[in-house]
Amino acid sequence: MKLALLASLVASASAFAPASSGARASTSLAAAERSQALPFLPKPANLEGYVGDVGFDPLRISDYIPMDYLREAELKHGRICMLATVGWMAVDMGMRVYPVPAGLEGLTAATAHDASVAQGGLGQVFGWIAVAEMASWIGISQMLQGSGREAGDFGFDPMGFMNGKTEEQKNAMKLKELKNGRLAMLAFSGICTQSVLFDKTFPF
Repeated sequence: MKLALLASLVASASAFAPASSGARASTSLAAAERSQALPFLPKPANLEGYVGDVGFDPLRISDYIPMDYLREAELKHGRICMLATVGWMAVDMGMRVYPVPAGLEGLTAATAHDASVAQGGLGQVFGWIAVAEMASWIGISQMLQGSGREAGDFGFDPMGFMNGKTEEQKNAMKLKELKNGRLAMLAFSGICTQSVLFDKTFPF
């Protein structure tokens, strides 16, 4: 009787004993899907289903900020930098070729800012950008509340690039925009650095 009681106590205690943590950790580590961009890290789950997903989120920002908002911000900054890269080069070339308003003679893209503020042109730019920002926030806010709007989609396609395309072809176009935007963000950073630190103008 005493032996049976002792055996039942040991069995009950073993039911609450933790399993081998080393075996469990190694199993879950092996089972976790790896990031394509950073194979030594697990793949961030919230990136799944987004165009251009290669599992690159080493700081795990997508764990605590909505992915739609992050994708909206990435597309917006990419689009701005694509325009800014072309604009910076156009200003550098145009200042040497075309007539410019009074007070802006002999400037480069790097030195034109302060002079344009004093001349008044950038005040108008600021006003129109403020209007565009307020209008765009309505769509973003509704998206974050579940309107179904796709991140970055403002229905702006005057050239009809998306007309008659299959879903796969549309995703290919979206990926091209995303990659060009990412490249432009790096390019514009490099252009600014070259222009400001080393007094370089186009072609840098």
